[in-house]
Amino acid sequence: MKLLKELCEARGVSSREEAIRAIVVRELKKTCTTIKSDLLGNVIGLKKGKGPAGKRRRVMVSAHIDEIGFIVSHVDENGFLRVDPVGGINPKTTLAQRVWVCGKKNLRGIIGSKPPHIMSDEERKQPIKIDSIFIDLGLPGKQVQKLVEIGDPVVFEQSFAEIGDSVSCKALDDRVGVYVMIEALKKVKNNQADIYAVGSVQEEVGLRGAITSAFGVDPEVGIALDVTLACDLPGVGKHQQITVLGEGTAIKVKDSSSLSNPKLVKKLRAIAKKKKIKYQLEILPRGGTDAGAMQRTRGGVAVCTISVPTRYVHSVVEMAHKEDIQASIDLLAEFLSSAHEGDFKL
Repeated sequence: MKLLKELCEARGVSSREEAIRAIVVRELKKTCTTIKSDLLGNVIGLKKGKGPAGKRRRVMVSAHIDEIGFIVSHVDENGFLRVDPVGGINPKTTLAQRVWVCGKKNLRGIIGSKPPHIMSDEERKQPIKIDSIFIDLGLPGKQVQKLVEIGDPVVFEQSFAEIGDSVSCKALDDRVGVYVMIEALKKVKNNQADIYAVGSVQEEVGLRGAITSAFGVDPEVGIALDVTLACDLPGVGKHQQITVLGEGTAIKVKDSSSLSNPKLVKKLRAIAKKKKIKYQLEILPRGGTDAGAMQRTRGGVAVCTISVPTRYVHSVVEMAHKEDIQASIDLLAEFLSSAHEGDFKL
């Protein structure tokens, strides 16, 4: 879990993934034949296959390295910052959180709010809105204006924790997917297919990194790695839970961005059954993954997503079960070892 902790605690709002990109490059160097970064910032590692040259299947595995956060939109004379969201942020989860403002130097701040003691009855009833959020750096206004500029990224601060059989942190979406990709590649020894391991950028703002990297890689098969909702919570009916923590990795059937290739779903299920890897099927009514971008590239790609069930997605306390994470690693590794087999044409 040491690597997962490092990945989650690293800062990397969409379009400002420098810190997390360096970690991914370092780790992919241990398993990949070549590594490059494109102009958008995607990391693309190639683990060359042992099959005949010119006949090797091209398989792309994509896990996004960016996270939700903010950018500074205004610095007032008293040093308080106004921000604009980057990615899907629930305003309810933001109040009283600590953040890092990554400007000329990294500054720790707090998302503040008016104390309830001085709120009117009407103010207490009002929903929290992003445009009412402000950040307090605890510094004089003039000093803040020298250190912070419009456009500086803002990242939630949260430490990685092991809680029961699970782990919790910010940015498990999708650093746990990156972790699954890296650990699975370590297990794959004699792959026949060419495996392109992609740490994609700007997923949280529209799958942008996967669009450009898939066009460059031109894969035949694409596997996205991401989290999915585990809504096994009080007050949620079983038909709404999507996945359950501790019940295994999730093989996606459908989400808002893609319909998984049915033959690919069948193959992943067969592998899981043969290797006794615990799994569950996933249909996500809202939300998407890099599979949606890969599927549409060039002449079309056979895609599926392997998901890690996660509670409290898009908050600073995202939670995933250790056994589900390991099941995801095992399933991906087994698939990549046999990815040259099978016909996925519909």
